[in-house]
Amino acid sequence: MSSSADRTRPTVGVVVPTHDRPALLGDTLRAILAQDAPVGLDVVVVFDRSTPDPTLADLSEGDRRVRVLANDRTPGLAGNRNTGILALDTDWIAFCDDDDTWAPGKLRLQLERARRHPDAVLITTGIRVAYEDSKEVDRLAGMDVVRHADLLRSRMAMLHSSTLLWRRSALMGPVGLVDEEIPGSQNEDWDLLLRAAAVSPIQHVDEPLVRVPWGRTSYFSRRWQTLGDSLEWMLERHPGIAEDARGASRVYGQLAFTNAALGRRKAATRWARRALRRRWTEPRAFIALAVAGGLLTAETVLTTLNSRGRGI
Repeated sequence: MSSSADRTRPTVGVVVPTHDRPALLGDTLRAILAQDAPVGLDVVVVFDRSTPDPTLADLSEGDRRVRVLANDRTPGLAGNRNTGILALDTDWIAFCDDDDTWAPGKLRLQLERARRHPDAVLITTGIRVAYEDSKEVDRLAGMDVVRHADLLRSRMAMLHSSTLLWRRSALMGPVGLVDEEIPGSQNEDWDLLLRAAAVSPIQHVDEPLVRVPWGRTSYFSRRWQTLGDSLEWMLERHPGIAEDARGASRVYGQLAFTNAALGRRKAATRWARRALRRRWTEPRAFIALAVAGGLLTAETVLTTLNSRGRGI
C-alpha cells in the first residue's frame, strides 16, 4: 500500500526523441534514471524514422520505467516530441535530446524552484557546452526569472531544449504542443519559450545542469536553408521580435549569415543592411558581409564560435 508521501510526490515524464544514435542515447538514459530527485519517472524514447529498440525498456527499475515508441505524427523533431508528450500523464514533462546528459540534481533543483513558484508553467536551467576537444564552457543566463521581453531580445541559448521542465497542464492547455509546421523543427524551442513566457514568467535555475555537445554531430548545426526558413517563420509568428531593435538586428544578422553561407551574396547584403539599420553594432551583420565577400568561410566562423560555447 502506498504511503501519503508516495501519493503526493510529483511524477515526471521525460520525452527523449532519437534518430540512429544508440551509443549517445544510452548515456542520456542512464543520466536521466540516476536523478537524485524523489520522484517517479516515466521515460518515453520516441524513435523517428528509425527502428525502435525494445531492449531499452530493460533499463526500467521500480517506479522509474523506460518505454519505447515510434513517432506517429509529423516526421521530425516536433512530431517526435508531441508523440512523447501525448503518451504521458505525469504532473511534469521534461525534454532531453538523445546526445545530452543531465547532472544528478537537475530535476530536484527544478522541482524545488517549482514548489516556491506554484504559478510557473516552465522551469529551465543553464547548460555546459562541450565542443569536440575544446574546453567545456558554461552558458548561464545571469538571472533567475526570464520574461517574454528577454526572449524577444535574445534566443537565450542556455535555455536549451534539454533543460525544459514543463507543467503538463500548460502543454495541454495555454502553451500548447510543439508546432509541427515550423520549417525543419528548427527554432521550435524558441517558439515554445515565447509562448510559455506569455503565460507566466519562466523560472530559471542558473546552474549548468545539462551537458550539451555541440559540433558537426549536431543535427542542425550546418543546415543553413532550414535555419533561414525557420527564422523567417519566427518573425512572422512573433512580430514582437521585429519590434525590438536588439532582437530584430540579431535575427536579421543571422539571416544575413545563412544567406552568405549559401552563397547568396545579394540577399546576405540586404539582410545585413537591415540589421545595421536597427543596431549599427550588430556583429552578425559584419561577419555575414565578410563571409559574403569571401574574407571568411561560414565553416571557420561556426567552428570558432562553437569552440567557445557560442553559436551564430
